[in-house]
Amino acid sequence: MAGRRALVVGASRGLGLVLVTELDRRGWAVIATTRDGAAPREGMRTERLEMTDDAQIAALRDRVDGPLDLLFVNAAINQGNLPISEVPTEMFAEVMITNALSPLRVLEGLHDLVAPGGTVAVMSSEQGSISMNVEPGYELYKASKAALNQLMRSYATRHEGDGHTKLLIDPGHNRTRLGGPDAPLLPEESVPAVVDVLEAQAGEPGLQFLDRFGKPVPW
Repeated sequence: MAGRRALVVGASRGLGLVLVTELDRRGWAVIATTRDGAAPREGMRTERLEMTDDAQIAALRDRVDGPLDLLFVNAAINQGNLPISEVPTEMFAEVMITNALSPLRVLEGLHDLVAPGGTVAVMSSEQGSISMNVEPGYELYKASKAALNQLMRSYATRHEGDGHTKLLIDPGHNRTRLGGPDAPLLPEESVPAVVDVLEAQAGEPGLQFLDRFGKPVPW
């Protein structure tokens, strides 16, 4: 389809950078956001956004004209592998604000830009699956992704009648700054599959938690 428009939040590096590159390659008109406003690709429209700043979200809303066929939020931090009893309060707040609260504030703030039948998606992780949490480690990160998934469920319930496709996407364990150098996947391998899922699910209203192959991830 020609004329598809996407806004991708968090596109400066890693999965977000590869995502905007792949969408651009497939002919999407892409608006990327980065924290410093630097373009992730030459010639790509780029807007500055620190998504933990409500004022910047509102300002972005004023600068971007709808309709969007895809609004995708890709942003997360991981502050290390500590048991929850050793996590400082400030660290807990920072991770939860960045990984769970801020993505939903972006979705709420930009909701009206998404076209009827458009897609709202957030990069999640199978580590946010409560039923799959059977191995120790990364307790705060897991909790933040579980919180993200729960908040997305509430968002979907509240906006049930808007007709939007709503997706939580698990891209797999990728070799990024967050995923680490020993991760089994390269973003260049996983992200095209993620875009396949986005395109295949377009026009299917309701919320799904899917992996990069389009298979459901247990909640």
